[in-house]
Amino acid sequence: MEEAKGAAKYRHIRLQVLEARTPDQVSARIEEATKTTAAGLLIFEDTLIYSIRGKVADLVATRLRLPATYVYRDSVAAGGLMSYGPDRSHIYRRAAELVDKILNGANPGDVAVEQPTRFEFVVNLKAATGSGI
Repeated sequence: MEEAKGAAKYRHIRLQVLEARTPDQVSARIEEATKTTAAGLLIFEDTLIYSIRGKVADLVATRLRLPATYVYRDSVAAGGLMSYGPDRSHIYRRAAELVDKILNGANPGDVAVEQPTRFEFVVNLKAATGSGI
């Protein structure tokens, strides 16, 4: 989160962080953002957000008509506008390759830690044209 705050400050963008711990708080925080003249949302996905991604996408895109970017394509498939994040299928394949190395005798301490190298940008054209964003 600190990186996002630093990037926003560098670009002279006002960043407001809204935290939620329950589904009702998520909806309330998103609606709160619209009352503070939010121009768009960047929604970081955790297990809570992921579990209600369809409800969040519907609230943001259909009812509030705000542009929002998500981390994973699953939220776009659920009706969200767009996502930009690591390609999880590639991450899972790489994890399987690392597990294979370990099962074939490699020392786990010798297996390099990797950062994602493939990212995907996904746009929901139906949400983009239908919401008037």
